[in-house]
Amino acid sequence: MRLAIPKGSLEDSTFRLLERAWTRVRRKDRTYRVYLDDPEITVKMLRPQEIPTLVAEGLYDVGITGNDWVGEARADVEELLDLEYGRVRLVTAFPGQRYAGLDAMIADYAKKKRTLRISTEYLTTTARFVKSCASYRRRFGSREPLIVTPWLRIGTNKAVQIHLSFGATEAKPPEDVDAILDVTETGTTLTQNKLKIGDDVLVSTAHLIANRDAVRDPARREKIFDIVTMLRGPRQILELDEISRAETGQVAARRPARAPRGARRAKKGR
Repeated sequence: MRLAIPKGSLEDSTFRLLERAWTRVRRKDRTYRVYLDDPEITVKMLRPQEIPTLVAEGLYDVGITGNDWVGEARADVEELLDLEYGRVRLVTAFPGQRYAGLDAMIADYAKKKRTLRISTEYLTTTARFVKSCASYRRRFGSREPLIVTPWLRIGTNKAVQIHLSFGATEAKPPEDVDAILDVTETGTTLTQNKLKIGDDVLVSTAHLIANRDAVRDPARREKIFDIVTMLRGPRQILELDEISRAETGQVAARRPARAPRGARRAKKGR
């Protein structure tokens, strides 16, 4: 049984979940291999963006990733279990208070014949959301917005462009783009970069997904549902931990930052 788990923002919570489900979970520093005390399961860490496609293509039987990336990849997988951690909102945001949402922004830019540029890591999700806006349909019909990456351009509507972001998306407006579509937990980073949230596009959490052929295969199906059973109990404990950590973080954010003890001693010495 091949299991893909996410590296990055979901990594720590995923390891806490695995450690509650299995007696032994170990990995060596600077490697992407993870070992459980079940010899029938091989585990590898990958970027969460890659996991839906790799599971859909059958390179892995099961995987853990955010359902935002399942939708972005349009991956044909079985979503087995909402693990209920790593909760983020996918939102639109732009500078100033002028627009209530992206629909109003599209209408205004189209009226003034200005090119609207949006930055995001979620190209297909953004394209779908843009095309769902009433003002876009009225002005541009079924034309595809232009998707721009360093290696290709797709779409015919140059009036609305979606530019691939490689990170720090919130830093792009207003000089480089007019709006963004990005994930946020609290909205603090967006506010600090003088951006206003316009639309809530979706809410994402970590999900356990499986390859459809693997679920249909009797031999693998039994092992897959063993994994579901192992993860179902610990996820509830983990969810309570996530809530507690979030509350602790909010309290800490209201307190003044203190230098590490060693740094304070060094300062006194000077």
